[in-house]
Amino acid sequence: MATEQQILDALRGIRDPDTQKDIVALGLVRDLSVQSGQVSFTLAFTGQAAATKAMVHSMATRVVGQLPGVSGVQAKMGGAGAPAPAHSHAPGQGHAHAPGQGHAPGPGGAPAQAELIPEVRRTLAVSSGKGGVGKSTVAVNLALALRQSGATVGLIDSDVYGPDVPLMLGTRGRPGMFDNKIIPVEAHGLKVMSIGLLVNEKEPLVWRGPMIHSFIQQMLKDVSWGALDYLLFDMPPGTGDAQLSLSQVVPLGGVVMVTTPQDVALLDVRKAIAMFQRLNVPIVGIVENMSTFVCPHCNQATAIFGDAGGQKLAEEYNVPLLAKLPLDPETRVGGDEGSPITVRRPDSAPARAFRELAVSVTRRLDTLGQLGTLPKIS
Repeated sequence: MATEQQILDALRGIRDPDTQKDIVALGLVRDLSVQSGQVSFTLAFTGQAAATKAMVHSMATRVVGQLPGVSGVQAKMGGAGAPAPAHSHAPGQGHAHAPGQGHAPGPGGAPAQAELIPEVRRTLAVSSGKGGVGKSTVAVNLALALRQSGATVGLIDSDVYGPDVPLMLGTRGRPGMFDNKIIPVEAHGLKVMSIGLLVNEKEPLVWRGPMIHSFIQQMLKDVSWGALDYLLFDMPPGTGDAQLSLSQVVPLGGVVMVTTPQDVALLDVRKAIAMFQRLNVPIVGIVENMSTFVCPHCNQATAIFGDAGGQKLAEEYNVPLLAKLPLDPETRVGGDEGSPITVRRPDSAPARAFRELAVSVTRRLDTLGQLGTLPKIS
């Protein structure tokens, strides 16, 4: 069975991102108790941001749960009073419960699928090799198109460096809490979670890999998603920590790769596809965004970013070209104003293209099966 000293040593590996001091040295760990493999402690935060509190709580729960002999972890959050040692048991200290206290992770630090999102039928990532290709626009409108088909849909903004989903959906409120769970914000019929809902929009997010992993795990384990037909993840561009962490935490049903037609975008998408293949994530297909621009005066279509790049990529990897989406000014305006094109102008050509994309994605997922397998990463 783990001792108090072993638990404190493990917690010393977690640092406050602002001060870069470990949480034990800062006096954040209070009321540590170990009884028959059950560990409980309080994180007595001071002025940390909400996102920092969530990350530290998730990381502390995870690292303690991985210790030999620990069968359960209860981490509470409360305001800091007078400095006290981590092992103190001062009476009369009331603490509010934090979201997600309880179960320790399973083998390798990844909780089982059933523990994380037991009522979610399908998981789907929307990713790209590079920024600027309209990935978030595709993720938001695809989620809304699936919702308009009658499905229940959730959307996680996993792009921790550029959380644009709240702006695109026009969400201004903060998530609520009920029964120690975070309640996602609702927008246009979607259930939505984003780090952008928890921090000031001008606040820079400077995160290391372990913090990203904890955030993604928190968005699954500690959010009350309820029954969903689809849970979509708007991934950051590239091949970084977020993609690796998500693939380790939950078996993804598949990933939709978004690109523009030009060669520089295709080059980066190839790298991203190779990464997801190594992680055993099925490639649902390719979406060619900003495919053509139709002049509103003469109706002539112009391939501003090149022609047939998405089709070439789909043939190269033997996956479907799911959609060719036009470069449309009103789609951009809708994203800036929190009124996505599928809601703003549901009868427009771009909105119809997104609904056709939703149909193609659904059919493709039917052929791939509901869940993949977790990767083995050495």
